[in-house]
Amino acid sequence: MDRQIIQAVFDEDTMSSTSVGISDLSDEVLLCVLRHVPVCDRLLNVANVCHKLHRLCHDKTLLTNVSLSEEYLADDLYVRHILRQLAVHVQSLSLNGCYWLSGATMELLARCKGVMHLDITGCRITSVRLSRILSSLSLLSSFAFDVTPGFDSAHLSSNAVDTLSRLSELRQTLLTPSYGVVPCCAQLRKLMLQFDISDVTREGRGVCCQLMMGQSSMPHYQQLEEFTARLAPGEVNQTSLLLYLAVFSIHIPKHLRVFLVSIPGQTPAYWPAAPSLAQSLGQRGDLEALQLPRSWLDSLSLKRALQGNSPQHLSFSRCPALWPQVFQSLLEGGVGDNTQLTSLNLSGINKVLYSECRSVEDQLDPVIMSQLAVCCPKIKHLNLMHRHYHHENSPGLGGETHLCASLAKFAHIRSLTLPACSLSDGLSRHEVSTNNTSPSALFLGLKKAPRVGHQNYKPDSNSNVSGDSTSGFALLLAGCPFLETLEIIGPGFVSALPRLEPCPRASVEPRGMCAWARGVGDAHLAALEALPRLHRLTLAGLPGVLRGTGLVQLTRHCSDLRVLSLANMGSLKTMNYAPALLDTLKQCKQLQELRLEQPYLNANVSFFEALSCCSRLQRLCLISRNGTLDPVASETFMERCCQVIMCHMFMGGTLVACRTLQKTLLDRFLEERPALSVVIYPLQHEDLPTVIRDIPLTLLDRITLFQSHVAQPPHLSPM
Repeated sequence: MDRQIIQAVFDEDTMSSTSVGISDLSDEVLLCVLRHVPVCDRLLNVANVCHKLHRLCHDKTLLTNVSLSEEYLADDLYVRHILRQLAVHVQSLSLNGCYWLSGATMELLARCKGVMHLDITGCRITSVRLSRILSSLSLLSSFAFDVTPGFDSAHLSSNAVDTLSRLSELRQTLLTPSYGVVPCCAQLRKLMLQFDISDVTREGRGVCCQLMMGQSSMPHYQQLEEFTARLAPGEVNQTSLLLYLAVFSIHIPKHLRVFLVSIPGQTPAYWPAAPSLAQSLGQRGDLEALQLPRSWLDSLSLKRALQGNSPQHLSFSRCPALWPQVFQSLLEGGVGDNTQLTSLNLSGINKVLYSECRSVEDQLDPVIMSQLAVCCPKIKHLNLMHRHYHHENSPGLGGETHLCASLAKFAHIRSLTLPACSLSDGLSRHEVSTNNTSPSALFLGLKKAPRVGHQNYKPDSNSNVSGDSTSGFALLLAGCPFLETLEIIGPGFVSALPRLEPCPRASVEPRGMCAWARGVGDAHLAALEALPRLHRLTLAGLPGVLRGTGLVQLTRHCSDLRVLSLANMGSLKTMNYAPALLDTLKQCKQLQELRLEQPYLNANVSFFEALSCCSRLQRLCLISRNGTLDPVASETFMERCCQVIMCHMFMGGTLVACRTLQKTLLDRFLEERPALSVVIYPLQHEDLPTVIRDIPLTLLDRITLFQSHVAQPPHLSPM
């Protein structure tokens, strides 16, 4: 009784302190909250809390657009239960990357009669099952799927063909030479292709495109507005693309406004119809996005394509012959409205490709970049990888002419890729003396060998390195505080495991060739603490990073870092920044993806204990040719980090040890993690390409193999 009286007095006197439960919130507020809850949790857990939440979780506004693409913990039983509940309401459904679902589960998609947009890229499905699904989806207008080996369009029923004939948007990933379902789609407005066909079969035989030549002729793309194609390396992929483009030699679609083709390598196959396409795009004046390989365009064709257009996305990666025309068109009225440009890729657009004797004209010009920032103020994504900028002024003379001062004028920029040398304020005295002096041969035999190694690492020590100056870089950070994605890549970096870039040494500059890049060290990394919104960070090929103290300082302030990629930092003969890396990992509480490539990585107990602090980690990739791996520690890490669904480690060691650990992890954790992908393999093993081919593309494109994500048009973005 006394307790009730006290409670009544408390409620009367302190009404403002009365707690409000979630059930007291309005339906509108709760619906906004529930939109951010994954659909599996929403329907299987939240809906069982109370009657009100059960009603709201099944509201039509929440069930119209559904994505299960990253529901890695949802097994076949859960997905079947959810699909039965969604069948009546869903209009847009994405199962992109659900590679672990069975074919029987996929067949339940036939119940979703009202689906207009369906994405099953990466899912396992046969031609017969695909036919049954398409036959039931008469309202389908947008479709995405994989064309796998064994696909045969002859297995499609007449009802399935009728559904395809009404499609306006198609995205297909080609894993085998085929037209897929394109010949059935006569009303396409958007066609997005990804070619990932290997030149060699598992048995070692070469792959040809005879199957494609024997199929039906392609439609004339009468209604086509957008065409995009993204290729993996290989001659078969290029041949397949040219077969898809054969119709363009006869007829250019009247309404074409997006044409994006990405071909890796230095010598893409020539396409004779490229000049006529460029002229056609220039005459219409409605071009939105353009990307062509280096051998497809010349300066005159580019001028005609851009004349009078107002593009939003432009990419001229590795097109050195086009660099004068690019800036002339953007700065001197060569386009209709350059203020519409939001994405610009100038990667490897040097006048002289990878030359040791770089002239001033061949480097990035701060004045031109300043003019570009003024003329194109809405640029959000900029890629300057494989370029050079050498700041000749000594530190302390002011940053008026520094390239970073010009880049700071891009006020709306969100993602940026820079060559490492563009951050340096100039060569330090030690570097100048090292490069310009040649000791007498008389003293070469008497010279004392330099001591290998660096000072001991201290967690709270000052990260500034003697001789480093970050005055120019500080200007960029101050002018672009809203950067979310940043990539700093040394000009001599070559990944040991590339995916969409060729790996021969002749295509890149030798490591250590650019002395200015060696001037970027711990102080520059520490300066990144000025970017509190940084979500994605890539650091590759930075030999000037000595102790890694800058990593500790930046992760201490960039608390929302979610993707971290480190490759070839510091010395390649020994991993000097290993102690700092452990402290860095302990601070990355929000990290979801980690890619670490270092020749001598020691993945021991201490490493995996620090990595276990990243409780939200989902994807892990370790690449180390001479690295060591502790099997017991890795198993303990997988037990602690229960959200990890991708564990790819390409290290040293024997094939037997790697296979044993891989089997141990799969046997122990696969049942509770249906989407678990574990690949542990010796990096130098001859069967590694076959192993890579078996990994789902959705995982490869996310993190496993190095590639730049910045300034890719949305249709070509691997994310």
